[in-house]
Amino acid sequence: MTTKGILGKKVGMTQVFTENGELVPVTVVEVGANVVLQVKTVENDGYEAVQLGFDDLREVLANKPAKGHAAKAKTAPKRFIREIKDVELGEYKVGDEVKADVFETGDIVNVSGTSKGHGFQGNIKRWGQARGPMAHGSRYHRRPGSMGVIINRVFKGKLLPGRMGGNRVTIKNLEIVKADTDNNVLLIKGNVPGANKSLLTITGSVKEN
Repeated sequence: MTTKGILGKKVGMTQVFTENGELVPVTVVEVGANVVLQVKTVENDGYEAVQLGFDDLREVLANKPAKGHAAKAKTAPKRFIREIKDVELGEYKVGDEVKADVFETGDIVNVSGTSKGHGFQGNIKRWGQARGPMAHGSRYHRRPGSMGVIINRVFKGKLLPGRMGGNRVTIKNLEIVKADTDNNVLLIKGNVPGANKSLLTITGSVKEN
């Protein structure tokens, strides 16, 4: 099994009708033109991967190494650079463009992104715990609860308040409802991680004949 992939930007959610009249919620992903910046091989790098660049970066915001790296592919510096591993290297050359037609309608893909950040949250929102009685005499409303026996430390794995969200999340086995090559847009069934305008990495498997 080899892998194919592309980088994209989450636009938002909408809904479409299938040919049989079924209403399907979809996430719109703008994939634009991904440029192959580097092809990594076992001989040179110790592993095989294709490095993709997505979303042009203004020249004034790019440093010299970024400009030189992009110049090898005869393209502008990129805002996002990611690697897709386990690909068929013979299909890629430095400077090639990867567009929406890398996927077809009905393909099953995995979508990775950074989940929405919620800041510092308490137990009830972060872990779904229940509150105590709200009467004045209870003296226990939304606190985290007992720390257990007195051993001067907190057991590892204790569900406590803390930073919520902002994690790397991958949702697997999502279906490509439509690959719009004219507008370089992918419609993916269901929701995907991340806020609007955030970066997504979309990968799928290719069966070898």
